[in-house]
Amino acid sequence: MNSKTAHTAITRRSALVLGAGLAAAAASQTVACAQPAREPVPAHSPTRGRFLVNGVRNVRRIAKLTGPDAMNDTLKVGFEGGDLGSMFTAGHRTYFLFGDNFADRAPGQTGGGGGIWHSNALAWTTDTNPADGIRLDGWVTDVNGKAAEILPGKHEPDNTGEVTKIPTQGWAIGHTLYAAYMSVRHWRAAGEWDANEARLARSTDTGRTWTILRDAAWPGTSGFVQLAHAEVVSEGRRWMYQWGIPSGRFGPIRLMRMPYSTGGVENPRHWQYFAGLDRRRRPHWSSRLSDAQIVLDRKSAELSVLWSPRLRRWLLTTMDANSPAVLYEGINPWGPWSEPHTILTQEQCPGLYGPYTDPRYVSHDGTRIYFTLSIWDPYNVFWYSMDLIDARRR
Repeated sequence: MNSKTAHTAITRRSALVLGAGLAAAAASQTVACAQPAREPVPAHSPTRGRFLVNGVRNVRRIAKLTGPDAMNDTLKVGFEGGDLGSMFTAGHRTYFLFGDNFADRAPGQTGGGGGIWHSNALAWTTDTNPADGIRLDGWVTDVNGKAAEILPGKHEPDNTGEVTKIPTQGWAIGHTLYAAYMSVRHWRAAGEWDANEARLARSTDTGRTWTILRDAAWPGTSGFVQLAHAEVVSEGRRWMYQWGIPSGRFGPIRLMRMPYSTGGVENPRHWQYFAGLDRRRRPHWSSRLSDAQIVLDRKSAELSVLWSPRLRRWLLTTMDANSPAVLYEGINPWGPWSEPHTILTQEQCPGLYGPYTDPRYVSHDGTRIYFTLSIWDPYNVFWYSMDLIDARRR
């Protein structure tokens, strides 16, 4: 794959870019520590009623995580330009799943493209102080010490087969790691693409090698091509809830769940899709994908979800109609969900996408949330923070 071909294959994933340059942001001044061990998360909010978040403020760029002049020397592992960086925590490690990345890029190049193209990469950290950025401890590497493509993409010409395999989320069940990915077939206009399918892969050796699961998959036309996860306890059982969207950045959000076990995750016969509420406002679950109901009818993009123990609410980050990065507050996993609270606009930060959070990187008092954010120019991943405006505080 030469540089020109790689650039053509990837460039259509660009976020909507308004204007030129990047918004300046002050460095974070408040030190925060990682959250302690997570408590079981209830499916039903114990504090029903009104929304508690009035918006966000003090959005700050803290550090550049990848690429030239980043706080991590990613060039030594052949990661000069790349995106995404969705996170999941397993034990003492937090893993970062990156998307299409390149080891050889022209100076000043904008967007995805370059030589030595990998569809994905995996790094990890044990850093528990997010206030000054995240120091990556290691990567899954190949025999040459370069960041490995953990799920090799076929890199076929656009709209002929599989262009790339992009990880959309990961999680752990005990010592077993899972990565969800989408197989992209065709890049369309900005923020639009077609997928062949979405599928799960498994690792039992801390991410060094991966096995693509034969049965754990969704059609490329389904509402579960891109996922966000959270561990939930409902009626005494542990579940892995998954919020899903179609391919692209303009789809509504649906909800499903898997039993919190390796067998439950890997066998679709155990999966359940949110199919609406009964007369007593209790959730109804169905084994049929076709029964999956929309829980948030907004034009959504790459997403992540976490539970706020302080607010007793769900917090979902994504984009709205391929433009601003936004946060929604949910009273239950299926809603109701608030109107979007703007985190950053495209005018403030041209080319932004992929605001990903993880429960480990929330301040002890629950008011400050840290997140990764991809920026199309310079096509790398940055570390940000934002403060929640709590309606209960004057």
